[in-house]
Amino acid sequence: MNLRKTGSAGQTEKSALVGAAFLTGASSIGPGFLVQTSLFTAQFGASMGAVVLCTILLDIAVKSNVWRVIGAAGIRGQDIANRLLPGLGHAVAVLVALGGLLFSVGNVGGAALGLNALAGLPLWAGYLVSSLLAILIFLSKNARAGIDAASKILSILVLAVLLVVAFLAKPPMGRVAEKLFLPDRTAELLFPMITLLGGASGGYISYSGAHRLLDSGFSGQENLGRIQKSVLLAAAITGVSRILIFLVALGVCSGGGAAAAAAIAGAENPAGEAFRRAAGEFGYRLFGVALFSAGITTIIGSSYTSVSFLKTLHPVIEKQEKWFISGFIALSAAMMALLGNASSLLVAAGSVNGLILPVTMGVIFAASHSRRIVGRTYRHPPALTAAGILVLLLTGYAGIRALPGLAAIFT
Repeated sequence: MNLRKTGSAGQTEKSALVGAAFLTGASSIGPGFLVQTSLFTAQFGASMGAVVLCTILLDIAVKSNVWRVIGAAGIRGQDIANRLLPGLGHAVAVLVALGGLLFSVGNVGGAALGLNALAGLPLWAGYLVSSLLAILIFLSKNARAGIDAASKILSILVLAVLLVVAFLAKPPMGRVAEKLFLPDRTAELLFPMITLLGGASGGYISYSGAHRLLDSGFSGQENLGRIQKSVLLAAAITGVSRILIFLVALGVCSGGGAAAAAAIAGAENPAGEAFRRAAGEFGYRLFGVALFSAGITTIIGSSYTSVSFLKTLHPVIEKQEKWFISGFIALSAAMMALLGNASSLLVAAGSVNGLILPVTMGVIFAASHSRRIVGRTYRHPPALTAAGILVLLLTGYAGIRALPGLAAIFT
């Protein structure tokens, strides 16, 4: 669909592109994002800067491939998989939805931890408040506008909080520059890399913005240039946030030495401990604001995109989408109340979604060269093909190597 750039149609185009970018960025900047980055920075110090940089570059490669192919094909990711191999799309839909559910469960817990840090609210009450707020956004009269507004406002709020605390933490920038290209313990950085990439691009996340654009009627080869700009905005939102939380945790670890690093790594709430040590009780309250905001945005993103994949399974799901999304969120809250331990679930969610990434990237890579899917006139850029192969190989290898680390989370 070719959206004109004049008048109200131009505003529609801009709103769709920015909304897709913020939905994707908001889906990435969740409680797991804060927990994972803080925990791994406490363990690996300045060397995590190399992982953060690699994750940002790989994130751009993943999203560019996914959004471009879906935009050219004009159909959802699971429908692309079904065209490649009948039944494959259904398997991908279930796999991505399960990964999204795991993320959503952890995000409900993360939002509750944020309310606990901010106002001392009991965790069970936090589960209830967070899930009800997300459900109300979806059940509102103009849910799409509500999703876009919540994603933008809360993402900007998280970025502002991170910027303030990063300034207060005073990270050693010279040390960061030193280890950016020559990190220590290189082989051990594979597990953090697959976890952070899973949290930024894995599972449902890379598809959230692309599916949002399709829901707005935004697709076609004539729009691929504008779609790429939306990709870069989404990656920038995620990347800047990742850099800031890394700097917060590193500043605390560097200033407090081994004791601070051990305290963060061993804390029930690693990101909260980093914020408290960086800015005292004020920092901890700010952390509560950031964690709650991040939790709500990612509950919205994971639920919306997971159900968008399940639409293929039965037409009733598409007709009653709002209610299925609400049920998805309610199930997430119930599972969080039963399972507990939000921090471990959030790290596990990133790892599991990272393991899903090679599967979904394989589908996109195959589709990018299938004329019956993307059209006879479409040509996938060679640079993106090379980047897609690199991501496929790296995530496949890192995923296999990361399995022992993932298993250790549950033991």
